[in-house]
Amino acid sequence: MTAFPQTPRNRVRRIPERARYEKNEIYTILDEALVCHVGIVTEEGPLVLPMLPGRLEDTLYLHGAPASRLLKHISQGGEVCITATLVDGLVLARSIFHHSVNYRSAVLFGKGRPVEKEDEKLRALEVISEHVCPGRWDEARRPSPRELAATAVVAVEIESASAKVRSGPVNDDPADAAWPVWAGVLPLELHAGEPLPSEGVNLPPPPTVTSYRRGKRAG
Repeated sequence: MTAFPQTPRNRVRRIPERARYEKNEIYTILDEALVCHVGIVTEEGPLVLPMLPGRLEDTLYLHGAPASRLLKHISQGGEVCITATLVDGLVLARSIFHHSVNYRSAVLFGKGRPVEKEDEKLRALEVISEHVCPGRWDEARRPSPRELAATAVVAVEIESASAKVRSGPVNDDPADAAWPVWAGVLPLELHAGEPLPSEGVNLPPPPTVTSYRRGKRAG
């Protein structure tokens, strides 16, 4: 299946022409976003937290403290809503009404399960590590048995999803064409700064650090 079927749950209702249901487009957004927001509904009420994800095909891995309410809910098979948003530019129109943002956002739904077998747990942590900094898993020390035991890992099987995209120029009204103000798109991009070595490190930063980029503009 290359696209998620449209259902009442994932259908984009507001400006539906911006909707995307193809897996490749949705997963590209999710994979470019460094952080996603994970939402659940508990007995105490709704809970939404930012988390570092890692995707392997149609499975999203998350990790954290074993005491986490969110991870406990997911590990018990609870339903999950995951969102990721990328801001590509500020759309600065002649009128305030037509100001906007060029963005790509994804909303995914699924159910969770615990990851308890050591081989899958290590694989999940590798996927998350590679999502954050590709190549780092092979450079740094792997988790010890004690560290593995102190880390909860859950998997969310993605069942449904959609994306919404706004791109392109300003959509000003013709009547505002002569308004004396600059109008256009101010592109935005996440980029890495100068590496700051930890105290006592006398090695040069590796290519995984010096060439770090995220997203579609990396290639």
